Amino acid sequence: MKLIRQNVAQATPNESPIFSGHVLTQNLVADDDAELLRVTAVTFEDGGRNKLHRHSTDQVLVVTHGHGIVATENEEIHVEAGDVVLITAGERHWHGAKPGESFTHLSILTPGHMTILE
Repeated sequence: MKLIRQNVAQATPNESPIFSGHVLTQNLVADDDAELLRVTAVTFEDGGRNKLHRHSTDQVLVVTHGHGIVATENEEIHVEAGDVVLITAGERHWHGAKPGESFTHLSILTPGHMTILE
């Protein structure tokens, strides 16, 4: 067993090509922690978001702070702390903060591939 504390102060800026705007990440469960699970806390600042993308595995987003948007090409949902979103493998989607707000979620995935689509 291992206790891992989410701490925004330990999050670091992430300039990965998938992100647009100011985004912080903290790997909570990484490759060296678990073989079949990855958990990352992602904080999008003031309108920050990720680009349209898809994963080869299912993804669960657990909203822990703020108000955000999770969208597909056909649907946009507004989420807040306490909401849980299931995004099935292969579903084209993006997520991020509303303008003027910040938004934090836990991204829960099994190992797989991500493809940026824009």
